[in-house]
Order: sequence, then structure tokens, then C-alpha cells
Amino acid sequence: MNDATAPREYKLSARSTYTIFTLLFLLYFFDYVDRTIVTSLAPFIQKEWGLTDTQSGLLMSVVYWSIVAFVFPVSIIVDRWSRKKTVGVMALIWTAATVACAFTKSFPQLLVTRSFIGIGEAGYAPAGTAMLSGLFPEEKRSRMMGFWNMSIPLGTAVGIGLGGLIATHWGWRHAFGLVALPGAIVAILFFFIKDYKTVELVKTKDPVRQIKAKMSKMDICREFLHTPSLILTNIGFIGCIFVNNAIIFWMPTYFHRTTGISIGEAGMKTSLLMILALVGLPLGGWLADMWFKKRARARLLFPAITTILNAIVIFVAISLLAGKAQYFTLLGMGVLASAFAPAAITATQEAIHPGLRAISYSLCVVVQNLLGASMAPIVIGKLSDLYGIQEAMSILPVFLVASSLVFLAGSFFYEKDLSKVEKITLECED
Repeated sequence: MNDATAPREYKLSARSTYTIFTLLFLLYFFDYVDRTIVTSLAPFIQKEWGLTDTQSGLLMSVVYWSIVAFVFPVSIIVDRWSRKKTVGVMALIWTAATVACAFTKSFPQLLVTRSFIGIGEAGYAPAGTAMLSGLFPEEKRSRMMGFWNMSIPLGTAVGIGLGGLIATHWGWRHAFGLVALPGAIVAILFFFIKDYKTVELVKTKDPVRQIKAKMSKMDICREFLHTPSLILTNIGFIGCIFVNNAIIFWMPTYFHRTTGISIGEAGMKTSLLMILALVGLPLGGWLADMWFKKRARARLLFPAITTILNAIVIFVAISLLAGKAQYFTLLGMGVLASAFAPAAITATQEAIHPGLRAISYSLCVVVQNLLGASMAPIVIGKLSDLYGIQEAMSILPVFLVASSLVFLAGSFFYEKDLSKVEKITLECED
């Protein structure tokens, strides 16, 4: 094998590396199709069961609550047992739950079934993030995270656009059933790939003689509690994810109510905005990697800059504009909303022991979903019930300004935190 084509951290062929990447991409795509399809189905479900906006928001939020509840224990299994087997099992669970949504007969039944989608999806992001961090060297990590996360807007756009289309012609129950099956096929394939060996939790006790010892529970806790850039990165995610999820869930309704267009057309307009993340994610990852070569703290400076720019764009679009001018301005949001993610996700992997990468991102998932993603549909839904959708959406820039300041603060600690990380070479499975 040509060493120039292989990741530096362990010996794995380029073909195997990109096969794993492709399967991870497809699973993340179907993850978000299954997760977000309810966005464009919500008006149909509301009409059939007489739900309020707050209840509709719960159909999205319950998925994130389930993820929060299960992501940490699942990520421990990922780091200590097997990434590929855990991912395969989780994907089969969430696809089965999506199919089950088609057979529900009441709001409580659908709410419970949606919660099982979250259980299945709980550890996927940490597992996939940990695998990619092992596959690619540091100078390529942000861009590969960017390419991988392109599956999120693709899945979101397909879920929103296809859901409304199917529901309009055949009913909302058919939409759940049709989108679930492809993910199950990819999940089965995942059991047959190669992965790197479970990383031993050891730490250098004597740097001079290179003596290593098994990490204690206190050592593991210190990894997370004594890494300020990691803590601030996790907090910075909250506002960004809150805003992104509010846009995903409520933008079709916003367009429908403020412009009078059909919910199907509103869903398609929102899908087009989401698709622009296909520009923001790889571009953001590439720029962050280029900057990282010159300045390590760029991993968090870049998210700080793109997040504040996004706040400005959304403020101008929602609060000052209407019609075509508003929509064209929101195209900027479509690019900027995701540009922060590749570098910020990579930061959660680089500033921690290699054997704790899935757990590290699971903590980020807990924080961003508990305080960001799961709260957005409900908070904006409640504000919409009280004051109207226009006023509810106009508060979104405040969350982005706060996140930008937190990322900026984290950047001041990043280089020092990197210098403390244990250096371990990863090995491929036999």
C-alpha cells in the first residue's frame, strides 16, 4: 500500500477508508430523512388530530430527548466495544421505528414511536465522528467532517420536500413507511466493514521513560473537566443548533402563514435553503483546515466568525425584509448555518484522549440536543401560539450572537488543550 494515500494513524487501504466513509454518509442521510420528515407532515397530522403548534413541536423534540437520554451510555459501548456493530444495530432500530410511525392511530402513539427513532439514532453521530477522526489525519479532518455532514442537509431537504409531496398525494402515513426501508439495507452492510481496534485507555505517567498506565475514572473525568476549549465548544453548539432546528421545523410554516403559499411549496422553499449547506459544510471544513495549518486556534475562531455572520443575515431577513428580498437574503443563511460545524465537531475530537472520542461527541450531542435542538420546536411553537410566527422567528439571531462569543472564548484555550492530548497510534482490525 502507498503510505501517501493512507491515513497516517493506522494502515488501512484507501478503498476501505472511502467505503466506510460512503456508508457513514448514507446512514447519516437516512437518519435525517427519518428524523425530519415529520416537519412537512405536521400540518397534515395537525388537521387530522386537531393538534396545537406546541404539540406538533413535540413530535420533533421527543426525538432529541430520546437521543439525550441514550447517547451517553451508547457512546460508551461505541468506544469500548465496537463502532461498526453498534452503528448497525442502532440503524436497524431507528428504521423499524420509522416504519411503525405509519401504523399509529393517535397523537400519544405517534409520540412514543417517534421517541424510539431517537433511541436508535442516539449514538450514531458520536460513533461516526469517532470513526472519521481515526480514518483521516488532522489536516484533513475538518473537510472530511464537512463532506460527511453534507448528508444532514441532503437528508433534511429530502425529508421535508419528499414528506410533503407524498403526504399530499397518498397521505402522511405512507411517507413514514417509504423513507425507512433504504436505511435498513445500509445498516446491514455496516456489519461487514473493517474498523480500527478499540483504543486502550492509557495515559503517560512518566514522559521521560514513556511509562504508561491505565486511566482511572478520575483521569477520565479530568479529560473533560480540565479542557476548557472542549467545554466552551459544547456550549457554543447550543445556540447554533437551536436556530438550525427552529429553521428546519418552523420555516415551512413561516412561509405558509406569512406569504399564503401552500405547505407543499413552503416545504420545497425550505428544502432549497437547507440544500445550500452542501456549499457551507465542505467550504467551511476546507477553510478551517487551511487556517488550522497556520493557527491552531482557528478550529474555534472560524465557527465564531461564521456564526456571527449568520446572526446578521437572519436578523436582516426576518426583521427587515419580506418577499423575494427576504428569501434571497436567507440564501446566505443556508450557507452560513452549517459552516461552523466541521471545525467545531473536529475540536471535540482533537482536544480529548483518542479512546474517548465517541464519548466526547456524545457529551456535545447531549448539550446541543437537550438545550438546543429539542427546545427549538417547542419554544418557537409556544411563542408562535402567543405572539405569532413572525415574532417567534425574529428572536433567533440572539442565540447565534451568544454562541459566537462562546466559540471565541474557547479559541483562547485550544492550543494549550491540544498540547495535553495523549498521542496514540490507532490499529486496524485483523
